[in-house]
Amino acid sequence: MKTIDVEKLNSVVSNFIEERDWDQFHSIKNLSMALSVETSELVEIFQWLKEEDSNNVKNDPKLKAKVEEEISDIFIYLMRIAIKSGVDIESSVLSKIEKNSEKYPVEKARGNARKYTDL
Repeated sequence: MKTIDVEKLNSVVSNFIEERDWDQFHSIKNLSMALSVETSELVEIFQWLKEEDSNNVKNDPKLKAKVEEEISDIFIYLMRIAIKSGVDIESSVLSKIEKNSEKYPVEKARGNARKYTDL
């Protein structure tokens, strides 16, 4: 995966929103609800696919285009929520992985999907 220039994306998205005077509608509550809707639209794409078909997205241009659209919407809303909440996504993710490493030690979690409370 290539490096994501979050500052560039934020600038482009912010300009888009500013030109349309949409920030007035972008409360954290509204952005969270929009994120949920977009996530559901991603789920809907895969809802009735066979497991193998869902794992072959990159080989199906039409399906991949749909997935790209929803992932983009999800990322935009997530980025907006993080910015408006003052959350540093990079440090937050790194911190969460550290916490998860403690909850899911390799020797107990490797190769199974059980919740940490069941390990």
